Amino acid sequence: MNVPVSYAAMYPHTCNKALYVAMALLFGGLGIHKFCAGRVWMGILYLLFSWTFIPTVVGIIEGILAAFKTTDSLGAIVV
Repeated sequence: MNVPVSYAAMYPHTCNKALYVAMALLFGGLGIHKFCAGRVWMGILYLLFSWTFIPTVVGIIEGILAAFKTTDSLGAIVV
């Protein structure tokens, strides 16, 4: 019997790859992708510095890097 293996059992900060990439590319400047991955304090930090546009650039880079990460059998990545 094939039981799906998920990263969520081993790592606390996992998220669906497609959702994370979409959120990072579209709303990276607000840190929405960090909230999705369970990193609340990083999301708040992104929100606080969103007026500088630095989180926007970092969010786009994180989205591109996440697009190339390998997924588990359920489509999750470790963030």
